[in-house]
Amino acid sequence: MRTPKSVAALAAVAALTALASGCGTSEADSGSTGGEQITVRIPDPGNSGALAVGKKDGSLDKALAKVHAKVAWTGSAGPFAPAAQAMNANQLDIATGSITSGITSLTQTPGFTFFTATAPDGAGEGILARKGAGIDSVEDLVGKRVAVNQGGTGEYLLLKALAEHDIPASKVERVYLRPDQTAAVFNSGKVDAWAVWATYSVAELGTGKAKFVTTGKDIGSDNYSLTAVRTAFADRHPEVVRALYDYLHTASAEEKKDPATYLNVNTDAGPQALSGAAEQRQIEITRQGGTVDPITPADTKRFEAVARFYAEQKVTPTKVAVADHVLDVEKLS
Repeated sequence: MRTPKSVAALAAVAALTALASGCGTSEADSGSTGGEQITVRIPDPGNSGALAVGKKDGSLDKALAKVHAKVAWTGSAGPFAPAAQAMNANQLDIATGSITSGITSLTQTPGFTFFTATAPDGAGEGILARKGAGIDSVEDLVGKRVAVNQGGTGEYLLLKALAEHDIPASKVERVYLRPDQTAAVFNSGKVDAWAVWATYSVAELGTGKAKFVTTGKDIGSDNYSLTAVRTAFADRHPEVVRALYDYLHTASAEEKKDPATYLNVNTDAGPQALSGAAEQRQIEITRQGGTVDPITPADTKRFEAVARFYAEQKVTPTKVAVADHVLDVEKLS
């Protein structure tokens, strides 16, 4: 899950395992609540971002209490695909991910709807290469092996970069890897480049040994970050979805103003923490980033363009109708 400019993500398998444990039918689906407290299941946000702060300082609980709701932190934030499966299986109510992963997840029988959008992270996503490897431009990727997450941000960024430079996709070998397993492969030289987003790029850039060959901004990326809600939950409790949106919108604006406060929320040591050059890079990326906003008709038009691109590139068998799975959160109350 790519929380707005979050840097904490764990493996999809771990996320699925944790989600599956103790995550049966939601209280929201168990019949009339009759004024009882509503439980909304959200992946644990880890060590950074608005949700991490909201969990630690109690501000999210306070915001949701106004609509008689509380959070059950379920599993760990990670890739959207397993989170989408968990929502489809009624094991999760809220998840965040990219429009690209969202589109591939919509090719199944989706039980979720998107209700927020955050502008593409032009500064934090892109294609990484090791310094001194002789890869200084998109054209230099021809004949090379590039690590991507299948159907998600990485594959989109690579295909988009190649298309923008009129390079046939067949000229570059895509190596499908889970993003949490790619750093070691990239640094060992077993792949030549890595198409990736801020969750992983900041750590590599912070070492001083890697650089962006091209960024999302350079190639005109439309890779929005979206928040999804289980459709049955939204139908039953629109006021909770609206309260969550209001919280995220306000908190993301504060995060953009003061990024450092939203980093290393629980610990400043260990694999989830950032320090030194990597921490400074994340602060810069967050300042340049967007906020959590309602999905506008203009946004939806861009989502549809991404879906069309994915169909043209054979990532999906047909074009996905993203507009059929978008919720106007401003109309909820």
